[in-house]
Amino acid sequence: MRSTRDHEPVWPGILAVLVAAVLNVFLPETLAAGPGWLAVSVIAAMSAICILMPAGPHHWAHQALGHASSGLVTAALCYSLWKLIEALLYKSSVNGADLLRGALILWSINIVLFGTWYWRLDAGGPHRRSARFHSEGAFLFPQMSLDEAARQAARLTRWRPAFIDYLFLAFNTSTAFSPTDTLPLSRWAKVLMMIQASISLTILAVVAARAVNIIR
Repeated sequence: MRSTRDHEPVWPGILAVLVAAVLNVFLPETLAAGPGWLAVSVIAAMSAICILMPAGPHHWAHQALGHASSGLVTAALCYSLWKLIEALLYKSSVNGADLLRGALILWSINIVLFGTWYWRLDAGGPHRRSARFHSEGAFLFPQMSLDEAARQAARLTRWRPAFIDYLFLAFNTSTAFSPTDTLPLSRWAKVLMMIQASISLTILAVVAARAVNIIR
């Protein structure tokens, strides 16, 4: 008989954090938090351990490594964001093209990173979310609002959010600065969404300010 607690695959989150680390390689040196290859090497090593380690009996180790890798990329993002603001305020040696390129990369990292955080934290993360219909969690997805008859008609009786659902949530938060089709229910989800929207708004404000300087 199939278990009612079928764990989600963890590779989407592992790949997402690795992509976020790789994006740091393309940041201008004045905005990067150290050598880009160093972050990629550390995250790649953590990812390899997660892939090689059996997920079932060691889900706590997967979770710890996942949080640690996401935390490292988050710290690098915060550092680079500060250097981006500093470059604009104090008119550093960073040229306009590098400043705009760095802002675009940081905006992309912001989306991928927070999508990963939502995926890791909602309803206990991928190792704890039930294989049955997802009815409880920190976010109210549209599918969760359907009644039983509508779920059966749409063949969503065993629906649960996948990584792409959390990435879509993160993308909307960075572009609309507010919830769209998915609403935050818990306080930690609201705090994370506020932080993500604030980072995105700051990055876009830097880009807008630089564009005004170019026009002048």
